[in-house]
Amino acid sequence: MGGFDAFGNEIWDFYQNRPAREVVERDDGLIDPSEVGPGAYFAPHEKWPSVERNAIRYARGRVLDVGCGAGRVGLYLQEERGLDVVGIDNSPLAVKVSKLRGLKKVKLVPFENISPSLGSFDTVVMFGNNFGLFGSRSQAKRLMKKLFAMTSRQAVILGESVDPYKTTNPEHLRYHQRNRARGRMAGQVKIRIRYRTFVGKWFDYLLVSPEEMKELAAGTGWRLSRLIRSEGSPLYMGVLRK
Repeated sequence: MGGFDAFGNEIWDFYQNRPAREVVERDDGLIDPSEVGPGAYFAPHEKWPSVERNAIRYARGRVLDVGCGAGRVGLYLQEERGLDVVGIDNSPLAVKVSKLRGLKKVKLVPFENISPSLGSFDTVVMFGNNFGLFGSRSQAKRLMKKLFAMTSRQAVILGESVDPYKTTNPEHLRYHQRNRARGRMAGQVKIRIRYRTFVGKWFDYLLVSPEEMKELAAGTGWRLSRLIRSEGSPLYMGVLRK
């Protein structure tokens, strides 16, 4: 039987030791089978990208793990660092897997619906390119202001992104132009996840350059204080402080 939780079903199958592969579909018709696969959502700390291993050292206090997936980041912080972690995800099956793997506090909450009812935090973790969950310029501004109100004075946001301009792929460059013509940010992609007979809902996912990350933070109470880059890769981490 099909359904909308394509992401959750691939996570569930991988957790059950069944073969699984993720496919991303973009609204211009581009089909992109993931080269990494769902195993990345379960990767231990030593297998994380270098930008993540470097950035996780800034995590402290009470942590909000945005888009926690299978719980890899939250479990590391909970078990290895002894931190109090709350994971949130919009996938019921991802939340189930995180709980089964031992993440103590996991809630079925879409990022756009965060509220002070979750509590106050010292660190907001957005690994796995999850800075993209801000979705758009306007929503990024709105949600950063929300996070400002939900965090302590010394709080940090650890936001991972991919610089969309570090490409020569003509399909991506045409998509940038298409976005600009529609008044969207160049790296604002509309995508959905497909897995077997499951087809996820369309959603906006925002890829930004470091300069755009800095601009998005302006006026929200946050500032981009440090960049952690990956040699020869468009992947990077922004450390945002109040």
